[in-house]
Amino acid sequence: MSGSTPGDPPDDPDDGRDRWDRDDVDDRSSAGEPSKGPNGDGRTDAVTIEDDGVFRWFLKSDAENVVFVRDVVSSIAIVVVIGLILFGVSGVWPPLVAVESGSMEPNMERGDLIFVVDDERFVGDDPVDGTGVVPLENGQDSGHEKFGNEGDVIVFRPNGDPNAVPIIHRAHYWVEEDENWIETKADDAIVGDATCDDVMTCPAPHDGFITKGDANAGYDQFGQRGQIQSDIVRPEWVTGKATFRVPWLGHVRLAFDEIIGGMLAPSPTIDTTPVPIDDLDDPAIQAGLTGSVGVATAGAGVAMAIGRRQH
Repeated sequence: MSGSTPGDPPDDPDDGRDRWDRDDVDDRSSAGEPSKGPNGDGRTDAVTIEDDGVFRWFLKSDAENVVFVRDVVSSIAIVVVIGLILFGVSGVWPPLVAVESGSMEPNMERGDLIFVVDDERFVGDDPVDGTGVVPLENGQDSGHEKFGNEGDVIVFRPNGDPNAVPIIHRAHYWVEEDENWIETKADDAIVGDATCDDVMTCPAPHDGFITKGDANAGYDQFGQRGQIQSDIVRPEWVTGKATFRVPWLGHVRLAFDEIIGGMLAPSPTIDTTPVPIDDLDDPAIQAGLTGSVGVATAGAGVAMAIGRRQH
């Protein structure tokens, strides 16, 4: 028969030990001491800054305000990690753009989120020398297709203006300086009976790309002063190539821009009315110019970048 000394826990495991644990915890808690197990091993039932340090307390604490902050920090960290991974793959910042208008329909819809890569990455067959861009003209021969048609879709700054909203349109042709591209490259169905003398960007003032939105009636460079979306696109104006789209997610970015942008500064007003052309009477030319200006300009630049590109 075993005996017990004063202060020892009772032998009954179902009654005495449980009661001893509860009483001991209550006594120590009321005294402001960390609770200990029956063997005095120093293990605590609660995490405290004093005993565990700030870092472990922040990770292990069950306090509601700490849990909330921890969830926010974790979410931000996940977004940062994903952003760094996307940047590593794409080589450009931002790696995502939100489509603002329908000038690339049906291959891109307003509100799509587009993943963009550096023009020298994931290069298709037969790119223009010195670039990683395959225009539609070359893609028709090599079979290189993106977003439902031959050729790469590029993101570029119109006229090289760093403050302008980027445009996301398909590269159709590469032209060289002084080239009469209306006769050598342009599609007659688009330019009609127009001649080089009728078009502001002809002959080409420099080497570059002729671009066009898939849903637009005219090239971005087809028209007179004040009616073109952009001059012929120099390679250095290209900030990336579109690779794939995620439907609808761009609406989140666009809604954010409308709310925050309107609070910080007035939203720019875009006049979508075509400028009258008095010296061009051909109906085909008028139709081509009106389509180019009316549809593309209504897109306010077509693509809104999430941030500025950085190498």
